[in-house]
Amino acid sequence: MPIYKNLDGTTPDKGLGDLIRWQLNRKKDTTKFTTPVRENDGAELHAESPHLTWIGHATYALRLAKKMIVTDPVWSERVGPQKRKAKPGVALEKMPRIDVVTVSHTHFDHLDMPTLRRIGRDALYVVPKDVGELIDAPRVVELGWWESHVEGDLKITCVPAQHWSMRMPWDRNKRLWGGFVIESPEGVAYHAGDTAFSERVFSEIGERFPKIDWAMLPIGAYDPEWFMSGQHMGPEDAVRAFEILGAKMLCAMHWGTFKLTDEPLGEPPARVRACWALADRPDTKLYVPDVGETLPLTR
Repeated sequence: MPIYKNLDGTTPDKGLGDLIRWQLNRKKDTTKFTTPVRENDGAELHAESPHLTWIGHATYALRLAKKMIVTDPVWSERVGPQKRKAKPGVALEKMPRIDVVTVSHTHFDHLDMPTLRRIGRDALYVVPKDVGELIDAPRVVELGWWESHVEGDLKITCVPAQHWSMRMPWDRNKRLWGGFVIESPEGVAYHAGDTAFSERVFSEIGERFPKIDWAMLPIGAYDPEWFMSGQHMGPEDAVRAFEILGAKMLCAMHWGTFKLTDEPLGEPPARVRACWALADRPDTKLYVPDVGETLPLTR
């Protein structure tokens, strides 16, 4: 297997000593924030018109080209030691048939084996290079950066992310990571996966895909910055990334579901809204959904 690196030739350089240092100095979240959840019985997800629903963390469910697409699906109650802070926005049993699954990389909070087994073998799985061997399904497509797969009226392209991968200690960076641009007759969606801020990454994506309608960008898991900035974006970074991409709408994710890092659970949405207001951008172009909230997709 090759050893993969980011576009700039780097990977996050934090090792076991840094991890121990962080764990020994972790901050406690003394706030009493409850992640907002909307009851959603899944009925509206069966509609053929384009829409998007936040299931939680990096999992979105999209209806485009009459196909149901889910990103980095995690329906499990736990990811390792982390228990969900909010139930999935729609129970998996209430979901319509899932046609396409994208998985951005192998970290456990993005590639959740129990969930994939529940989704089953009938879906098409689109993943970065060398991730496919982990997935037990007959239709698995591996893509390198800028490579595409066409499925009916969908065109799915794997794009770079500023991140890294590891499933076990011996496979560090041996499987590629990335995001996905999904082109359809109704519009263009971009799911960033897990990524740090990188002007080069977002500039190149924006240049190749100048008409992104919905950019699903992570806003959480950034504190402590000295440890996380090489692999995760904060809220202000997400707004900068959105501006560089030239997208029409920022759809926030990667917060409020699992308490992975030290920032208070409710801080990311507050900060992204404050940054958005400071930039004097229209409120209608920022989507910070409740878990389970469904947004009709219109250009």
